[in-house]
Amino acid sequence: MEFNMEWYRVFFWTAKLGSLTKAAEKLHITQPAISHTLKQLESGLGGQLFFRTARGVTLTDEGEVLLQHVEQAFRAIDSGEKMIAEMHNLEYGEINIGASDSLCKHYLLPFLESFHKQYPGIRVRVTNRTTPETIALLKEGRIDFGIINLPAAVNSIEVRKSSPLQECLVGGPAYASLAQSPFDLASLHQHPLLLLEPGGSTRAYLDQYAAAHQIRLTPEFELGSLDLLVQFAQRGFGLTFIVREYVKEELANGRLIEIPLTPPIPERSIGIATLKGVPLSAASKSFLQSLP
Repeated sequence: MEFNMEWYRVFFWTAKLGSLTKAAEKLHITQPAISHTLKQLESGLGGQLFFRTARGVTLTDEGEVLLQHVEQAFRAIDSGEKMIAEMHNLEYGEINIGASDSLCKHYLLPFLESFHKQYPGIRVRVTNRTTPETIALLKEGRIDFGIINLPAAVNSIEVRKSSPLQECLVGGPAYASLAQSPFDLASLHQHPLLLLEPGGSTRAYLDQYAAAHQIRLTPEFELGSLDLLVQFAQRGFGLTFIVREYVKEELANGRLIEIPLTPPIPERSIGIATLKGVPLSAASKSFLQSLP
């Protein structure tokens, strides 16, 4: 039998109130409509659900069994409605974010901390991947949104620009003499170079920047994270490119020295990526509204 929610609502309130008249008043329909609906339900199920008496109606054995299941179903629906209301009120829910280690540490973390304090019932899961991998996860539907480095290949997704990023050339204290005057990009081959491994958007952006000036970046060390680049640079292994905002402390205390580069690296941005046409949960919408 094809499921008809309205039939079961009529059955439920008739059984609970023991009267077709009272059920009609409760549901704001006529008594004949109640009677007709119950006949349709009984016909569909192939059995009588009520005994009609002078005082109203009483459930048959089959009606008692059906009522138990209908009550469970209505409780489940009520529970679902309450959970949705809690999700809309951010009392409950989940956010799945994709972001690289560096973006998570230097960009997301303070916003996540604030959001978690305000909405402790929201579970947050962060998947750490490079920008190309984050975009792939988003297209597969495995994350709600991604925090990515721009520029990036963003076909079929929507991207909102967020905070700016400005890479600079840095080295350890041993390279302080290079900071006295503008450093020509063409002279970079004279010093050991530290770069991220190929495959990420940051490495691709730097390679494209150098190629635009007929320079090929040839690293002596290729490392898997920005934190490792910083550590190696501080220990004098060579020069590296890093986002200035990520090393403010190291630049301030002299553990890293910024070397004025000519031509300078063009500024880029952090991007917030979402799938076109796919609605976000209330929790995801609220969190994204907190991002610049």
